[in-house]
Amino acid sequence: MNVWIAIGVTVLGCYAVKLAGLLVPAGALERPLVKRLAALLPVALLAALTAQQTFADGQTLVLDARAAGLAAAAVALVLRAPFLLVVAAAVLVTAGVRAMGAG
Repeated sequence: MNVWIAIGVTVLGCYAVKLAGLLVPAGALERPLVKRLAALLPVALLAALTAQQTFADGQTLVLDARAAGLAAAAVALVLRAPFLLVVAAAVLVTAGVRAMGAG
């Protein structure tokens, strides 16, 4: 498949999704269930992406240095650390575990 065909299909798909969103009646968007789902959906998608990038390697599940970094970030979040410190903790722990040869 040509790369430009893939790009064109992606552009058309994005435009169609945006157009579909604009065609939804305003009354449907004001329902409490829709508002609640709209607030929670980005969080769920980000959590799923994080889990997939941390624990998957192709078609297999892995437990390596990335999991240790995620655990460090979770601890930093529980301790209410600033975001940059959370990221720094995850990076340092992941790099440290990989440097020790465990990842």
